[in-house]
Amino acid sequence: MQVLGCSQVPIGTPIDAKYLSSTSLTLERVINLYPLTNYTFGTKEAMAERDQTVQARFQRMRDDFEKRGMRRTVEGVLMVHEHNLPHVLLLQLGSSFFRLPGGELEPGEDSVEGLKRLLTECLGQQEGAIEDWVVEDTLSNWWRPNFEPPRYPYIATHITKPKEHTRLYLVQLPENALFAVPKNYKLVAAPVFELFDNPHSYGPLIASLPQALSRFNFIYI
Repeated sequence: MQVLGCSQVPIGTPIDAKYLSSTSLTLERVINLYPLTNYTFGTKEAMAERDQTVQARFQRMRDDFEKRGMRRTVEGVLMVHEHNLPHVLLLQLGSSFFRLPGGELEPGEDSVEGLKRLLTECLGQQEGAIEDWVVEDTLSNWWRPNFEPPRYPYIATHITKPKEHTRLYLVQLPENALFAVPKNYKLVAAPVFELFDNPHSYGPLIASLPQALSRFNFIYI
């Protein structure tokens, strides 16, 4: 029997001690979560939707693709805790539509700097609001293969020109902050257990967050 990818070492061969005492490669990322009550929520002018219908959204995406190629989108995952349970801040439009704060990048715009700009446009621009967002890490990448709703966390081999790339980032919130929420939205804190395996209510990206966040060690302060 042939063993693939393994070096064959005769039984009884001494192993150099340096391999036994090597430093562990385990990495532990720590993220501080502060109570929801630490944050103040104000209101500001409504944030206009660029597309009034799903059809209009994909038509604009098609037009933009012809001019500039694949759309790049970034979204921020902002977290707090309540009763020592992690919660994700979501924008709610109407009674049943939820999304993460973020949006489309400009052509050539850096993704992290673009996310900071979009977070300020969405939840800032008011005295006392967050100005210097701390983007901690990439959580996941999602791809839209066609001008249609489905997105996937991979690019299928037959897709040579994906239409949109969405990148989700974890954002470290400060201990206290003011969020200026557009009038036409609510900012809600959803517990991660409610998001888990619940794409029917929140969509596949938000429903995947509990798995993506599980590699972090959250400290409740």
